[in-house]
Amino acid sequence: MLSRTADHLYWMSRYIERAENLARMLEVNYRMSLLPHDAQIVERGWAATLTIIGLLDAFRQRYQAVTPANAIAFMAFDRDNPGSIYSCLRQARENARAVRGTLTSETWEMLNSTWLEMRVAGVRPGSEIANFFEWVKDRSHLARGVVQGTMLCDEAWHFIWLGTYLERADSTSRILDVKYHLLLPHGEQAGGSADYYQWSALLHSVSAFEIYRRVYRDLITPRRVAELLVLRDDMPRSLRSCVSRAYTHLMAIRNAQSGETERRAGELQASLHFGRIEDIFALGLHEYLVQFVGRIRDLGERVARDFLVSATD
Repeated sequence: MLSRTADHLYWMSRYIERAENLARMLEVNYRMSLLPHDAQIVERGWAATLTIIGLLDAFRQRYQAVTPANAIAFMAFDRDNPGSIYSCLRQARENARAVRGTLTSETWEMLNSTWLEMRVAGVRPGSEIANFFEWVKDRSHLARGVVQGTMLCDEAWHFIWLGTYLERADSTSRILDVKYHLLLPHGEQAGGSADYYQWSALLHSVSAFEIYRRVYRDLITPRRVAELLVLRDDMPRSLRSCVSRAYTHLMAIRNAQSGETERRAGELQASLHFGRIEDIFALGLHEYLVQFVGRIRDLGERVARDFLVSATD
């Protein structure tokens, strides 16, 4: 496969997944901001979300105050923000347009219609914003379903899924890191209804609430949340699950240059496969997740050097 074609397919899938993950981050923050909180706590939560995606400095250049309305406008609908949902869906569509001949007509039409609907979207008042977040997630689900159900399982298909799982692993680790840090003091001590709501909102943000209930059948505890989102292979958005699937697709497209990338991906997969939550907490969950984000970024850069035409994200 031409490296330029692989590049477009890889980034198309990453931008689709990134848009969904942004919607998930915004949704959990929006839900938490509806609880009775001090204004400083609300601001801290939004600032933390902007920080983990590297947009806090850009946000402060545009807005004086970190408020839910400003953060949502900037991260969801801002056409000049390259990291907004709007920009991600635009980039996904542009990458898809460049390789229309490789995609099935159903895949292209779905991505194109998503972009056309996004173009006319604006900042939604009140409860409508929750519907917008659901729409973004639904379109991402639809994109993956169309790819799975209509495309030939060749190299193009593997590049699409490799991009999807690397992006998802990065996002899950960032969501868990920032939300665990913000919620831990309350979740470990009080255990009241507000704490339950916030931990359940975190689980909902990664579609893990019902899975948690089915696996643990008990109160929501911080350690079990971390275990579910890091080490459970049967949890679709866990770090272990994402890395395992990314490794599978990487091996399917391996070439003469990718030996070191395969080794590093396999090493990361093995550490998650044989890892224990006790060892992770002994190191420190934050420290572990920072290391993990660095290793995922390294894999992404190596994939770009081994297979693609650029290393831009």
